[in-house]
Amino acid sequence: MHNTTALLIELGSLILVLGLVGRLAGRVGLSPIPLYLLAGLAFGHGGLLPLDASEDFVAVGADIGVILLLLLLGLEYSASELVNSLRTQYPSGAVDFVLNATPGAVAALILGWGPVAAVALAGVTWISSSGVIAKVLTDLGRLGNRETPVVLGVLVIEDLSMAVYLPLLTALLAGVGLAGGSVALVIALGTVGLVLYVVLRHGRLISRAVSSDDPEMLLLVVLGLTVLVAGVAQQLQVSAAVGAFLVGIALSGEVAEGARRLLTPLRDLFAAVFFVFFGLSTDPADIPPVLLPALLLAVVTAFTKIATGWYAARRAGIGRRGRLRAGGALVARGEFSVVIAGLAVATEPRIGPIAAAYVLILVILGPLAARWTEPLVSRLRRGKGAGGTPVTRASGLPASDETLDPATGVKG
Repeated sequence: MHNTTALLIELGSLILVLGLVGRLAGRVGLSPIPLYLLAGLAFGHGGLLPLDASEDFVAVGADIGVILLLLLLGLEYSASELVNSLRTQYPSGAVDFVLNATPGAVAALILGWGPVAAVALAGVTWISSSGVIAKVLTDLGRLGNRETPVVLGVLVIEDLSMAVYLPLLTALLAGVGLAGGSVALVIALGTVGLVLYVVLRHGRLISRAVSSDDPEMLLLVVLGLTVLVAGVAQQLQVSAAVGAFLVGIALSGEVAEGARRLLTPLRDLFAAVFFVFFGLSTDPADIPPVLLPALLLAVVTAFTKIATGWYAARRAGIGRRGRLRAGGALVARGEFSVVIAGLAVATEPRIGPIAAAYVLILVILGPLAARWTEPLVSRLRRGKGAGGTPVTRASGLPASDETLDPATGVKG
């Protein structure tokens, strides 16, 4: 069969399968990410129907998917919002890093993978999935809850931290050593600081230069600028993903809204391709041996994320129920964990299987934790209350554990 013909057939079949499994995920109330990963495992080497003709195309599509994921994420935030989040949420961000990066690093060292792999697996377990969490909060009708800004603040800190972490990881994976990693870190910090300064001072001028009333021109300019900056960032060892994120931050107002509307379908398509590509690069036969370590790591880091949300919400003066909801909402891992593992797998291929299993477990457990953490704990505490601890009728929690919103009088 002609190469082009085989490419079209394989690519069309792959996209059709992604559409069908995505629809199935929506009907059962799950994120489609685990099904995309499973599709990648099925179509990869060692899977049921290995892809040959379209493998190179899917690899390029995966790179574009990462760029678009980070661009759209950057479009969600303004530079001022990032600065404010850094000022108010940095203690929670520090606790988040210590509690959730440490288990991954320790696991890698116990498995004998070495310090570079420990840095990579620490990132996999550290970063929550902004995409999955945003969808879960929307589906549960919690966008107006008091704890939601706290959850989003932790996510912003994590996303901004990626602008420093990814270049450092890229340098370490390239084997440049401590000196090269330090240079990459300095470049990353300098680049992020410069972009934030320029955007805060001249953000309107940048948006005005990119702006266009023609949707086609706006799409081409924003997409072309993003890919160009991502390429330059990659050349400077700052990471293409970080370059795309910074472009998103630089755009604001109507330009950001228009770009978000135009690029969201492209983001969804190529992000799906990216998750499939990660599955393609993982041999299904490698998953069962690491399933138990991945499960243990998932359980540990689910509890550490709940502890992170509890701490962050407590700092904001939110009551026990809101703290539990915040913690449960942060459990899901997804796109960033896969991005980090995808970078590391070329140097340390053993990370791929455990990261795939880990993300599969937590991307399913995450929405369940967001929905059930607070009700389950409340029920347990209500049972304790029956033994003599005073409880409130409304929530089953000790009366002293709830706080009131001074504006609405609603219990937290």
